[in-house]
Amino acid sequence: MKFVKISDIATKCVAWRLYDDVNQRMDDKDLEILKLVQSDARLTAEAIGFEIGLSPPAVQKRLKKLRETGVIEREIAVLSAEKLGRGMTVIVQVMLERESRRHLDEFKRRMRTAPAVQQCYYSTGEADFILVVIVQDIAEYEEFTQEYFFDESNVSKFTSSIVMDRVKVSLDII
Repeated sequence: MKFVKISDIATKCVAWRLYDDVNQRMDDKDLEILKLVQSDARLTAEAIGFEIGLSPPAVQKRLKKLRETGVIEREIAVLSAEKLGRGMTVIVQVMLERESRRHLDEFKRRMRTAPAVQQCYYSTGEADFILVVIVQDIAEYEEFTQEYFFDESNVSKFTSSIVMDRVKVSLDII
């Protein structure tokens, strides 16, 4: 009898679903590469290859394929909001007055261009949108609400929760 960790099975299922979209399959080496680069995108092909037992050219070829197929969407730097003077995080639930396609698209457009909005989710449930807003302080948040909620006739209600402690922040998928 062979025992397999549930997390390994779940990871493989996620990988198969990802690659089914592009009619290809990822193997264990692709998953190992993804696990490494999602935590440090600056790793060299040499370092990745050493870690997983592949040559640097083989790693580069796999990374190229993962980028071209959209599995790796982009490689970014994660900045410290606090060190940049933006230490207040606010989770905001927004309810709209009207939900026509035009109104939804307009709200989405405004949130995409709002510098303080780090994340915006169109969601089910009581709130139409859930936002993660990063600001310097409560005064800046009040300015944000004036510009994007109070001056917007289609926002019927919003509720704010100020984050007291960032318990877990991650972009990891696998």
